[in-house]
Amino acid sequence: MDTLIRSTDIMPGTVSAVSWGSIAAGGIAAAALSLALLALGVGLGLASVSPWENSGVSASTFNNITGAYLVIMAVMSSAVGGYLAARMRTKWTGLHTNEVFFRDTAHGFAAWAFGTVISVSVLAGAATHIAAGAAAGLGSSAPSAAQSVSPSQVYVDRLFRTEAGPSGPGSAPANAPGGTTTSAPAGNEAARAEVNRLWTASFREGGDLAPADRTYIARLVAAQTGMSQQDADRRVTEVVNQAKDAADKARRAAMKLAFWMTAAMIFGAFAASLAAVEGGQLRDGTWTERGLVKRAWA
Repeated sequence: MDTLIRSTDIMPGTVSAVSWGSIAAGGIAAAALSLALLALGVGLGLASVSPWENSGVSASTFNNITGAYLVIMAVMSSAVGGYLAARMRTKWTGLHTNEVFFRDTAHGFAAWAFGTVISVSVLAGAATHIAAGAAAGLGSSAPSAAQSVSPSQVYVDRLFRTEAGPSGPGSAPANAPGGTTTSAPAGNEAARAEVNRLWTASFREGGDLAPADRTYIARLVAAQTGMSQQDADRRVTEVVNQAKDAADKARRAAMKLAFWMTAAMIFGAFAASLAAVEGGQLRDGTWTERGLVKRAWA
């Protein structure tokens, strides 16, 4: 006699093993929660820093806290998304528990991937807006013109800095012969523009000034500031070292951020898969008078 099939059972192979609706729901929930946690993190970050000396956390501590928060944010949002994806998936009957376990894990991982894609593509604009607002709040005390200055221009200004400021735009150095000041705006501005071009091109290509460019810039600095050639060479070396140190700090900060983001994605994927298993067990569990008895793992 044929076995009767209950209307609540779904036979294996009759429908797809992938429930895209539950995956989309879990991914969207994970992306939305990520955005909310990002806004919270920005607020906490602004509360922990301060423009005053010896106030707030240090830069290294702030970077480490930011990285750890990225991991926590990924774990929390991914776990919620994976749990929802498995809990709302269609209940299967007649399958081995190992196969159900795999499908729940796959749905959690798919929900994490879907949420990650949404966060990068759709929510990137909102996240950028939040981060830009935080940066504007930190730099609101600085003039708008100063915020748009190129870093290379700052280093060029350090090269041509004199002990006593010029009396007017383009005036000659204060220690000019005879104590007189001769206006030479064209020569000074032309020298600065030339050094800026050499500086930008050299650091873009090799990260340092070419020996010939270094010698030429030192001669220009000596001519424009009235310094000796030895002092001009020393100043050029100091400013170049400052620029290389700043570039190295930026490189290391970007490297640490990349590692933290990688860790956040790995832990997020694991949390989504694990939470999906928990959601699947509760979905397939049996309600009794004492409560819900979860499905066995295997």
